[in-house]
This record gives sequence, structure tokens and C-alpha cells, in this order.
Amino acid sequence: MTIEKNSVVTFHYTVAEAGQAPLESSADGQPLSVLVGHGAIIPGLEEALMGKAEGDKVEVTVAPEQAYGQRREGMTQRIPKKLFKNAKLAAGMQVVLPTEMGPRAMTVLKVGMTAVDVDLNHPMAGKALDFKVEILGVRAASDEEIAHGHVHGDGGVQH
Repeated sequence: MTIEKNSVVTFHYTVAEAGQAPLESSADGQPLSVLVGHGAIIPGLEEALMGKAEGDKVEVTVAPEQAYGQRREGMTQRIPKKLFKNAKLAAGMQVVLPTEMGPRAMTVLKVGMTAVDVDLNHPMAGKALDFKVEILGVRAASDEEIAHGHVHGDGGVQH
């Protein structure tokens, strides 16, 4: 079976900024299982996997527009320090805060006495990403997985 919309693909991956050392890899841990066509992975990687099959290895560089987008100016904000619940904060840290629209990742720019300046751009925004992927399995998604928009069972949601 080849990868297409509404198939479940299980794979190991390594990702790096283009031309840099790896940032993250699943090679020594659990593979990732995703439902294709439901926004589980960045569009550029999903597109590169289309039509591939179990056993295939894929190397692809994904442009920022097909990954986490370009960095946007004006995406900084000053937030009251008390909202960070006494966390030990330092410039460069990645933090997640609850918002009205769900959890939001941000990068700490500056820590003041009563406020914290943060950058709301995704940490990988504006960066091309190199992926190395080994496809371990491909199967048709169940009707329930398609209805829920995610994988169930091993490597997926347990409910």
C-alpha cells in the first residue's frame, strides 16, 4: 500500500535545520504514527511522503512556507510574570502558556521584575528543515480514525 490521504503511516524521522546537526530524532525511541491528510505533520513533509510505501527512505528539505511559515515581525508581547507560575525563566527558553485558543508555545526574550517579553513565532519559523524518514508501515485508516482525525492504538491516541 502506498501513502495517500486517510492512510496511517508509521515512521522514524530525524529533523535538522538545513545543513545543521539533527535537532530531534525518533530513531532510538518510538516511531511516529500519523493519519495522513489531517494536519498531523507539516505540509511539506506530508507531501514528500505521498505515494511512498513501507520500507522506503525519504530525504527532503522542506521550505519554511511548507513547514512553520516565515517569521513575522511584531509577534512579540509583554506578559505579566505572574502568569508563568513562578517558573525559573531565562532568555531563549521555550514555554507554553494556556490561552483562550488553547496552549501557545513562545520563546522568552527578556525577563523583567514584573513582566516577561516573549516571541510568539514558532521556534522553527523562517527555517528550512531537512528530514530523513524511514517508513515502517502503511495501512488504511479505520472509519473511526478518519472521523476522529487521528490514529488510534499503538503509536496513536488510546480511547
